[in-house]
Amino acid sequence: MTTWGLVLETTVGLGERKHTEAYVMAHVEGPRETALAELEKRARAYSPEHPRSPKRRRLFRSDNGFLLVIDGAWQSHATRFSVAELMDDTDRPAPAEAVGDGSAAPKPEPEPEPEPQPVTPALPTVTAERDEDGVPVKPAWLGRTDLA
Repeated sequence: MTTWGLVLETTVGLGERKHTEAYVMAHVEGPRETALAELEKRARAYSPEHPRSPKRRRLFRSDNGFLLVIDGAWQSHATRFSVAELMDDTDRPAPAEAVGDGSAAPKPEPEPEPEPQPVTPALPTVTAERDEDGVPVKPAWLGRTDLA
């Protein structure tokens, strides 16, 4: 069965730090039409952070998704929604492949646990005089010689 990724591309940041980021909103298994229907629901319900005072909202359909254009008081903001077939995913578990006798392939040996690292001793706790609100009267760092 085909797995489709529902992808959102939007502009984030302000001024010179403005850039485009892509997010995979969800995965849908089944025919492309099912994925497009789910993508349309999400595009219609999407409410971006910018513009803060939208004046006009337009949703366009394209071959592989939708384009949402929202006009604000000063600028227009666009968000692209697209559906794309998932071809490879490093976090997706590999399907069990059959070997010659029809049984499932053997699972790889688990990695050995790492050796425990030595624990560094904790700094001694100092009980400091505190005022009525519980705030130390003298800061803990005051008078330390190891801070340079």
